[in-house]
Amino acid sequence: MRSKIFTIAITGLLTLGMAGTAALGQDTPTPQSDQNAAPMHRHRGMNPDMQLQRMTKHLDLSADQQSQIKPILESRQQQMQELWQDQSTPREERQQKMTAIQQDTNQKIEAVLNDTQKQKFESMQAHMRQHRMEHQQGDQAPSQDSAPPSPQQ
Repeated sequence: MRSKIFTIAITGLLTLGMAGTAALGQDTPTPQSDQNAAPMHRHRGMNPDMQLQRMTKHLDLSADQQSQIKPILESRQQQMQELWQDQSTPREERQQKMTAIQQDTNQKIEAVLNDTQKQKFESMQAHMRQHRMEHQQGDQAPSQDSAPPSPQQ
């Protein structure tokens, strides 16, 4: 179950600016700059600045768009951190809140983009969903492989 939470967290982070499987392979931890918060050992991904850089490259964002999107990414990161630190909330509820945060963030970002950029952004989203499904299937494979072999005649 931890791997599912990890996958959802990774997906949330990857969805906003990472395209391609190489980005997931980098899997770098989010820096804990000036915060006294508990370390987020399972919460990995790009920080808002790195996400913004990647989005700027892939979506050809203007300086104005960058200045509008950066606070959206920072807000999402803060909300996700708070959610991860809240161990009193049941796992399923945290997953639902994580999904809601991600959807809200995506809507805010899309509101800043032009039509061409929206298409590219949606393509990035579709690619990450596909990658996530493949990753989840990969997580399930070991449990299926560990089942006792069926008797053969």
